[in-house]
Amino acid sequence: MKEKPNEWISISDLMAGVMAVVMLMLVLSVLQNKVADVKREQEKNSGQAAAQQKLNAMMHSMQKEMEDKGDAALVGFDMGTGKITLRDKIFARGSACITDQARDALARLAPRIQEFVSGSTNTQVFVEGHTDNLGVNNPVVDYARFCTVYDDNYTLSAARAREARKLLIANLNDQQSHRVIVAGFGDSQPLKGISPEDERNRRVEVQFLTHASARQEQDTSL
Repeated sequence: MKEKPNEWISISDLMAGVMAVVMLMLVLSVLQNKVADVKREQEKNSGQAAAQQKLNAMMHSMQKEMEDKGDAALVGFDMGTGKITLRDKIFARGSACITDQARDALARLAPRIQEFVSGSTNTQVFVEGHTDNLGVNNPVVDYARFCTVYDDNYTLSAARAREARKLLIANLNDQQSHRVIVAGFGDSQPLKGISPEDERNRRVEVQFLTHASARQEQDTSL
């Protein structure tokens, strides 16, 4: 008599096959997600590299223009960090008033700021004021003479950054100008390798950021 096939074995084999297919689909899904993540990261890096190259080209152009106009002593350029430094000669002593020569130089930078900010909504510009560590003995209240009132290095540094920003955003609309941000650090961040009381610490730094997360990454590394 012919034996009847064991139907439980057949069902077991079927379930094993189904599970194998499900596992294979899960593996394929994970691999597809990984490939998509890698592709997005490559596109992001490619975009950031292109933005950095564009920034470098802009800064080299600004540097050449400053040199051609005889203003190289007023503005320093750091291509590696995407930063320019407005040196102490930009301002009168103990004042937030910008000198006439410096005013002309900053006015020439304004179109470059517009070019940078309008190129992408992810760009930001930080205008940061710094001082030496010589204290303020008496509050300064003569706004007409000093273009600000201040009673310490922090308020003076912020005022200098503010006055520089006014000229740098001359060609921006309201929405674009919101991405040009002012901060005053007083004497809390002296330049490395020199005395905190050295006059070279009296400066305004303009930091160009090519994507919004750059500032967070920079702050995390400090």
